[in-house]
Amino acid sequence: MLDLRGVQQPAIATSLPRAESLTSTRAGRSSKQRPGLRPLTYPEAMTDLDLRPVGRVESSLRDRADAPRQGDEGAPDAWIVIDAACAPALAGLEAGADVIVLTWLDRADRAVLAVHPRGDVSRPVTGVFQTRSPDRPNPIGLHRVRVLAVEGTRLHVRDLEALDGTPVLDLKPVLGDVGDR
Repeated sequence: MLDLRGVQQPAIATSLPRAESLTSTRAGRSSKQRPGLRPLTYPEAMTDLDLRPVGRVESSLRDRADAPRQGDEGAPDAWIVIDAACAPALAGLEAGADVIVLTWLDRADRAVLAVHPRGDVSRPVTGVFQTRSPDRPNPIGLHRVRVLAVEGTRLHVRDLEALDGTPVLDLKPVLGDVGDR
């Protein structure tokens, strides 16, 4: 479970404290206090999340430096391998479908709050919520892919720039026009 109570907000919104600098507020313990930081507060309903990957990515992309910034900028074909327990969730998914893949960008820096878009220092620093940077407080990747083949629990896809081993959180269909839904 992810406990957001006690997470500290930096005085300048460019980064969050690293996870190892936090302690739990459960069982009467308080979080570490750092100079210039104030606690973030979240409604009680938003303090715990339980995400479980439904699969993982198999790709020739192993290093972030080799990955395109977006899937349609030269990503190699890849495979999404769905956990056998989730196999029934693939019913109806066919080659040719456009799908949104949600991933957990497990190699991202969760402390980053602002970046130069696309790493271009000539562009002004922008908050990550206005960019597609993988480095962000909750590094959820959003990828539009085309399904090339479905082989059991393996999906062959195009335009997926996620690295090999990236956890897959969910798949959702791309919606067409209102009348076609």
